Amino acid sequence: MAPGGPAFEEHYRVVLLDLVGAGQSELAAYEPARYDTLAAHAADILEVLAVLELQDVVFVGHSVSAMIGVLAAIREPARIARLVLVAPSPRYLNDAGYNGGFEADDIDELLQAMDSNYLGWSGAITPVIMGHPERPELAAELNNSFCRTDPTIARHFARVTFLSDNRVDVPLVTTPALILQCAYDALAPLAVGHYLQRHMPAAELVILDTSGHCPHLSAPEATTEAMLHFLGLKALLPDEPR
Repeated sequence: MAPGGPAFEEHYRVVLLDLVGAGQSELAAYEPARYDTLAAHAADILEVLAVLELQDVVFVGHSVSAMIGVLAAIREPARIARLVLVAPSPRYLNDAGYNGGFEADDIDELLQAMDSNYLGWSGAITPVIMGHPERPELAAELNNSFCRTDPTIARHFARVTFLSDNRVDVPLVTTPALILQCAYDALAPLAVGHYLQRHMPAAELVILDTSGHCPHLSAPEATTEAMLHFLGLKALLPDEPR
């Protein structure tokens, strides 16, 4: 899902990419041994950019895909000119001096719930992820997306995601980056955004006054506005013609 995609088609060629194992990708290509780290997904992104002969790309990634983009930018900084990281987190587990949002028992419970009843887990977790109880249609949209994902792949990908630790990679990013963090996010607390800003050499942090983990769904105007500003484009006001 590309945050703000349609708003940028006038200025950019927009390429939408489903990670292997999700969306309309070839599910048979998902090999758990290969995709046991996020680095394999980063390699896939770079392969797509190479095939399309793209340079100076603006990579927009949400949640774990944001960190996948970070890994890709470290490997080939010449290909990726800017990073837009929406609700990113380099590590979800708390550690000494680091607030990732979860204790080990929390992650274990989450993964066990996915293993025992994936659809039930999806229905319970999506309102927490979305964070807007007054707009249940948003959680329903996210739940439908989860339900379309192969449960076996989703469970494996969740383990890779929630047990990953990419903090050591963050200082290696030289690409200018926009970090979009929600003021209230159950998956990536505000402390994570401040951590990334402190440790990423060329990062700008923008805190969106919204809750949840998906501001491109719950606050699309604010998300798009921040991206336009970061990219040096004139932000279109709601009453301006496109």
